[in-house]
Amino acid sequence: MNTSLYQFKDNTWFKNPKSQSIDENKENLILCFGSKEILEDDTIYINIKSKFPTSQIALCSTSGEIYQENVLNNSLIVVALQFEKSTIEATRVNIKDYNNSYSAAIGLFKKLPKENLAYVMVFSDGSLVNGSELVKGLSTQIDKNILVTGGLAGDGSNFQSTLLGLNEQPKEGEIIAIGFYGKNLTVTHGSQGGWDIFGLEKRITNSSGNVLFELEGQNALDLYKKYLGPESKNLPGSALLYPLSVIIPGATKPIVRTILSINEEDKSMTFAGDVPVGSEVRFMKANFKRITQAASEAANQTTVGHKNHPDFSLLISCVGRKLILGSQTDEEVKAVSETFNNETLLAGFYSYGEISPFNEGGNCQLHNQTMTITSFYED
Repeated sequence: MNTSLYQFKDNTWFKNPKSQSIDENKENLILCFGSKEILEDDTIYINIKSKFPTSQIALCSTSGEIYQENVLNNSLIVVALQFEKSTIEATRVNIKDYNNSYSAAIGLFKKLPKENLAYVMVFSDGSLVNGSELVKGLSTQIDKNILVTGGLAGDGSNFQSTLLGLNEQPKEGEIIAIGFYGKNLTVTHGSQGGWDIFGLEKRITNSSGNVLFELEGQNALDLYKKYLGPESKNLPGSALLYPLSVIIPGATKPIVRTILSINEEDKSMTFAGDVPVGSEVRFMKANFKRITQAASEAANQTTVGHKNHPDFSLLISCVGRKLILGSQTDEEVKAVSETFNNETLLAGFYSYGEISPFNEGGNCQLHNQTMTITSFYED
């Protein structure tokens, strides 16, 4: 497996010096991560296709692009993956053709061949698709022994609309699945948040989808403000610093849920993922040092059982982490690179939701405020 990393700027291709040699005219997998403004350019797919004429090309809008050890904004980065003994199949659906995100996920996976399937990479619209329902639908179709990772597309910090495209100009509502096939490919994953938990555990007693109304029969927003103390005056902006740890019914491990907005009229809180009734909740707060350390821990999780560094690692982190870390955002990416002894090519993006199983395995989950890493090794 060879990997080459590029940046497309001012109609010019710049190749990262750490890139390996690939034949750009052979069939490869091309992953493109860029700002929505760049992907809206009606010539963008044509430019990429002319560079990689025989490849499968997936494009995804972001809230920031990860390019080796740097976090970029309003750029387009491209990673080309060339496999020696493995094959890929890519497919897509549009949420507008289905009644809901759950059924769209089922329709998407039914289009992928199943024989010798080793891993599935998923990129989804981040505005029109319910990420929680998407992963639920995928989990009904995919054996838990087959790894599924990916993320929801971003739109900077605007939260308006996102774009994706598979072998065509990007558009809204797209969901892309890329299947990886063969016995010579090993794909590993890791995910960590790095948040501090505080306060007593509370049970959700009234919610609808991703909207929370009550905890233990009490108004959730009022209770949240009580725990935040003086920081509650800075809502909704301060909510990024204080997400929730949620254990959904039937699960044993918590997932992080980001608060997208609050409604003072009905005293509700809207999250970037479902918060079902019966879930156990605890409050969380940002710890800058631990957030960076968590990225390194996630990288370490992908190397378990492997003596060598990965051939390539895909990093998908949360826009919430980026907004919190600010000018220090590069630090969590550098921490990943250092964990791999600065020998692995890295690419990815900041998202509206991260798709990955818990570290112990099992079905994929929708995460928020989490660094997720998928590492590739081809024998």
